[in-house]
Amino acid sequence: MNLTKLLKPEKFAIIGATEKETYGGFAVKLMELHAADRLEKDIYLVNPGRDQVFGHKCYRSVADCPSDIDMVIIATAKKTVPDLLRQSAAKGAKGAVVFAAGYGETGKPEDKAAEQDLKALCKELDIALMGPNCAGYINVPDSIPAMGFMTTVPHKRGHVGLVSQSGMICTLLLDSGKTDFSYVISCGNSKIVEVIDYIDFLVDDEDTKVIVSYIEGVTNPQKFVSILKKAALKKKPVILLKIGRSEKGSKSASSHTGSLSGSDAAFEAIFKKYGVIRVDDLEDLASLANMIDTIPALPKGDRVVSLNGSGGENGVACDVGAMYNINYPDFSEQGKEALKGVLAEFATINNPLDTTADICYDTDQFADAAELIINDENFDMAVVGITIVNELTDLCVKHMSEGLIKLRKEGRVTKPIFVIPAVESGRMPEYVQRLKEVGIPVTAPCSYGYKHIAKLAQYVNWLKETDIDSLEAAIPETENTGRKAALSEHSSKELLKGYGIPVPDEVVATSEEGAVAHAKELGFPLVMKVESADILHKTDAGGVKLNIRSEEEVRAAYQAIMKSCVQHCPNAKINGILMQQMLKSGTEVIVGVTNDPALGPMVLCGMGGVFTEVFKDVSLFPAPLSRADALKMIQSLKAFKMMTGYRGQPKLDVDALAQLLVNVGRFAVDHANDLVEMDINPVFVYPEGEGVAAADALVILRE
Repeated sequence: MNLTKLLKPEKFAIIGATEKETYGGFAVKLMELHAADRLEKDIYLVNPGRDQVFGHKCYRSVADCPSDIDMVIIATAKKTVPDLLRQSAAKGAKGAVVFAAGYGETGKPEDKAAEQDLKALCKELDIALMGPNCAGYINVPDSIPAMGFMTTVPHKRGHVGLVSQSGMICTLLLDSGKTDFSYVISCGNSKIVEVIDYIDFLVDDEDTKVIVSYIEGVTNPQKFVSILKKAALKKKPVILLKIGRSEKGSKSASSHTGSLSGSDAAFEAIFKKYGVIRVDDLEDLASLANMIDTIPALPKGDRVVSLNGSGGENGVACDVGAMYNINYPDFSEQGKEALKGVLAEFATINNPLDTTADICYDTDQFADAAELIINDENFDMAVVGITIVNELTDLCVKHMSEGLIKLRKEGRVTKPIFVIPAVESGRMPEYVQRLKEVGIPVTAPCSYGYKHIAKLAQYVNWLKETDIDSLEAAIPETENTGRKAALSEHSSKELLKGYGIPVPDEVVATSEEGAVAHAKELGFPLVMKVESADILHKTDAGGVKLNIRSEEEVRAAYQAIMKSCVQHCPNAKINGILMQQMLKSGTEVIVGVTNDPALGPMVLCGMGGVFTEVFKDVSLFPAPLSRADALKMIQSLKAFKMMTGYRGQPKLDVDALAQLLVNVGRFAVDHANDLVEMDINPVFVYPEGEGVAAADALVILRE
């Protein structure tokens, strides 16, 4: 379905045009305010009961319009929509905006049926329909305000494309004036053309530099992921406000892995893999988009220099920057020497840098110092602390701003520069606009601003470190709703062994005498566990005995395990007792897979023991994984430092753990259509060069 006729129409009609304060009236009013020269020539008004609307000619039907149309805005009652779509299609329309509500969003069977009928009709007529129950859109480059809300229509053409199902979010962002848009699309129910279709359009749109969207979920994961990859290949940032962080999980989990990774965690993992910048609220979304849109080009790396005119601001820059893990490298030796002749003698040359106030009251002096600071070879971008208030009470605001503008206009600095206010205290539009015109955004204040610098740095690093062409996803082909079937520990391990997962040699004893015989073959000390697909939590059922060191202990353990498990789980099918040599002690790690019904298998890695149960120190990443992905997962753990020889402890075999994660990812991809979840808990990680071993495993499939 081509969206060009919908979003970039040359000629279109507004059916339901009126002078009343309704969707139809607001749509006409916006056209009169922002596209008056096109009314009657390219934009036709239609209302069977009117000859004129606001003094403009009005036609009795779309068929009476003097030429064919590309798109139609339908601002009439729900019951009239199907027939009007047919009439519009006969007039050539391939796009439609439908404001009417009362479809599937009500939950009523008859309204859901009407929505399905509407979808079928649009498919039959080959019409790309926005809505129903939408506010419409604004195409800024072509001056098309196809909206049914009275809202602020941007006069200045920007490069941020916004897609949201919520009309209120669109109007809030428009009215805030914080962002210059290329498109603002309020797509409502999105049952014919979906949110991801609009994002796809914006990825290809030459007028759009940054894509922002508010999303609630995804109905076509395969397409969603492919669009994210396409945006990444074009190096076009995608900023998403995805709601649902507080969701408590969409399914009952049988394993630790399942309980630690709900559907929102799966979205987070997909975003991380494909370079999506996730934000927390609308301030984040608007300000970060404005930052990226304003700068002439992305920074080449994540190295930030922060310069401030006072010690107080500088101290805050240090602490807030540390809070968001901003990379503040030291000045180069050459840079330090150059600055000694420019800054006051009592200035200390550190990063963040307190330039002292002396140079901030002279435009040329500040420009000269800022040039040396920003152009230091150790930095990729600069943050400058300037609080631009409503009235110019402190002249340093003027001189620092003028100094930065001078540097840009004279081409003395090309690296990205960001002005971060210490507090939000109103802003002088003159200075904000002049800075923006030379590619210097004034960000949201302090904590927000530094957070956005950190997110930008993460995105830049992702672009540098990721082989985007090789990115793959393992989205399930169809949703498997078959009955869950857990494999026993032995069956789980045998399955995983085929993927290179290191598991110990083990046997299943089906009698007490058999257990004694197997013990002699395996050697002591031993572990004995109940072998049953019906007993997933063996310890709770008394089904595990450790450190068995003699024939007598084998007999006692066999009897105790069988008796306890029969008592706790009388209906369980028990295959016997699983026997293996005791693994030598190592650092405990949990590795697993949870298979999100929409987004596919996610590999999980975390520190075991208390770190799993209490701190939930885990990392999640979509399968398949590269070795680099696996290493990043491990390094992202809060407890990673414990693996690196912390305080005299031996370094752990991180490479072996990374290879295990890669192998688990291969298993997950091959079983994307039938896997529910999988646990290897614990994995023992041994000192460097000694490998890893899977002590226990659980695989749950769907039949």
